[in-house]
Amino acid sequence: MTKSVCVYCGSRDGNDPSFATAADALGRGISDRNWRLVYGAGDVGLMGRVARSVQATDGTTFGVIPVHLMTLEVGKLDLTAFVVTETMHERKKVMFMNADAIIVLPGGAGTLDEFFEVLTWRQLGLHEKPIVLLNIAGYWDPLLTLLDTIVARGFADASILSFFRTAPDAETALSMLE
Repeated sequence: MTKSVCVYCGSRDGNDPSFATAADALGRGISDRNWRLVYGAGDVGLMGRVARSVQATDGTTFGVIPVHLMTLEVGKLDLTAFVVTETMHERKKVMFMNADAIIVLPGGAGTLDEFFEVLTWRQLGLHEKPIVLLNIAGYWDPLLTLLDTIVARGFADASILSFFRTAPDAETALSMLE
């Protein structure tokens, strides 16, 4: 059975070229392992880069996009499988249900929303899928500090910090899922 990896990431490239480099490497690594990419079906930003990288090495792609983002995120129609949902909630559910693991590249509010949703579900015992934060150039360091603060201030048990792992590069992140 092929492993499916859901990648959450930005619909922009960000201002550090290492983000794009990591997205390209992640896509190649997923394809090289004959795994399937599950992602938001956009052809912009880091998400477009990951998908194009998978496709460039003849990998399998499964994209999910809500109808209202088809023009904003430029829905990538040349994927192996392409699903259009009515809402963002449906999009996230379909992506999650079709994945064995999650990798989170740098991104904005949407990426944070996706990360915190799967982290919360893990905290509640709703899944045991691996979650990896791809901490390119220390991008997620402030988030890691915030999570430490949440634990230190008594708003979460320290176990929450064990529900995800961090990786400094794509190869390390993928190796964690092998």
